[in-house]
Amino acid sequence: MVKIGYLGPRGTFTKLAVDTAFNGGDKQSFTTIPECIDAVDEEQIDIGVVPLENAIEGTVQLTVDYLVHQVRLPIIAEIVVPIQQHLLVSPGFDGDLSKVTNVYSHSHAIAQCHQFLHMHLPDAKLDFTSSTGKAAEVVSNSEQNVAAVGNTLAASEYGLSIFQENIHDYPNNHTRFAVLAKDKNSARIKHESQTEKTSLLVTLPSDYAGALYQVLAAFAWRKMNLSKIESRPMKTGLGNYFFIIDVNQPYDDVLFPGVKAELEALGCNVTILGTYPVYQMHL
Repeated sequence: MVKIGYLGPRGTFTKLAVDTAFNGGDKQSFTTIPECIDAVDEEQIDIGVVPLENAIEGTVQLTVDYLVHQVRLPIIAEIVVPIQQHLLVSPGFDGDLSKVTNVYSHSHAIAQCHQFLHMHLPDAKLDFTSSTGKAAEVVSNSEQNVAAVGNTLAASEYGLSIFQENIHDYPNNHTRFAVLAKDKNSARIKHESQTEKTSLLVTLPSDYAGALYQVLAAFAWRKMNLSKIESRPMKTGLGNYFFIIDVNQPYDDVLFPGVKAELEALGCNVTILGTYPVYQMHL
């Protein structure tokens, strides 16, 4: 049986993505993103599913930095899941939001619901947890007037009530999840993929005028469509960055080797992080 790890505990959006994407399997939760990635690297599990990017809050920096600086694992698939954030309370809550002293959730979830919290819970203390599932667990074990931001799965898993649905600031809220595995054939996702993507890591030899332009030109004249380019610090000093580039097509034996050779001729280092199918989920 395939062992699938995810950012837990129960009730997280990552668990929701895993349940939606995979039939069966031995599913194991991890407290942090690095723990889940390490478990794949150490072959404690076959597949790891971790959040990669949210449409509102952007890149999950811990995931990207850990994959680049600590553990290099290939991305074998991407799962895109719609995110619906709700305000969760204990079943005995009397409905008076002015009595809520604390709101718990992951920092990204709190940020996604900033306007609602600002308008309706201006005096509540915002407490960050490792995940939305953990926030629901905290509320379920509390006797105080506290609330959590989370999903319907978290509410049902921890016996909470949904006080207000869809409190996120923007309706088109989605999260990309990276499926990591050493064996690309280990994932058996129960949906048909609609597109394919290739992700690259590019480091420049030094910061000089026109360096990024030359990198992008290697893709542009080959008419390769980039869906994302993002810079992240190399952690070797101010001004030193690497670039994550997503290309909306699978790796081939002509265009990508040509790009790689052209960039390496400029002194860049190029690493293929993965070429993989993209699955759009509908909850």
